[in-house]
Amino acid sequence: MTSTPSFLVIGESVADIVRTPGQPDVPHPGGSPANVAYGLARLGHRAALLTQLGPDRVGGLIAAHLRSAGVELLTDGQQGVRTPTAIVLLDPDGRADYTFDIHWSLRPVEPPAAVDHVHLGSIAAVLAPGAAAARALAERLRPSASVSYDPNIRAALLGSPAEVRPEVERCVALADVVKASDEDIAWLHPDRSEQQVAEHWLGLGPALVLITRGASGSAAYTRHATAAAPAAPATVVDTVGAGDSFMAAVLDLLAARGLLGAAARPGLAALGAAELAALLRSAGRAAAVTVSRAGANPPDRAELSRA
Repeated sequence: MTSTPSFLVIGESVADIVRTPGQPDVPHPGGSPANVAYGLARLGHRAALLTQLGPDRVGGLIAAHLRSAGVELLTDGQQGVRTPTAIVLLDPDGRADYTFDIHWSLRPVEPPAAVDHVHLGSIAAVLAPGAAAARALAERLRPSASVSYDPNIRAALLGSPAEVRPEVERCVALADVVKASDEDIAWLHPDRSEQQVAEHWLGLGPALVLITRGASGSAAYTRHATAAAPAAPATVVDTVGAGDSFMAAVLDLLAARGLLGAAARPGLAALGAAELAALLRSAGRAAAVTVSRAGANPPDRAELSRA
């Protein structure tokens, strides 16, 4: 593995149209995988995003946003695609509810060279017809790269939990690191506790499962250790992109400790409780910066060091 890992993120880019009562609509670049790629680039990493963007105004907005941080944009070469959008309704506490207009039709592509870590995310990992190509690419790269996955469930676009669980578990089984929210867990497994789900997922293959709990903090599970951390203090403007900032910060911290890449799997599996707690606290600080300002706007290296 190189000293500066190369990241490939696979998944959707979405124009988040933030709608607050009594105020004009505000478009923000978004989409969970795109936010992770942007967060990694903001932290100084080489990040490429395989995604779909249309030749429309919001597509140009997203592309310029991602490139401004240094993200390399990759496509499958399709013409005539439409940039996905989401209407984001904010409640008085800044919590977001989404209404989506998304078509995901990724075709098989040749993988880029020298990828150390693959992040697979959200809608693109389970929404047909493009999900199969996204998962296949992650599987093809897995012998030489570590893999992370965030289900980031968007129930309005999916079937029932019973229909979606097998798709999610295919991705979990591909991954070394899985990050999910407590809301994801509750939707996928309403009859199981967070710990039961984490243990089930660990049995499918990942070395590390992370659960974010919003204002209640976060938890980490491996086969040998568990840890929890409170949420970092923050004045919440909105929660858009908080989990994606958490994910990017986790990958940044694992990279700094040499725990990404296929060869690092034994070290990742051996993380102890104290190391897990430190990981959660640091990633929580990144999320706190993000919720303190509008949109999915993660911290750069200097901001994270001050948080």
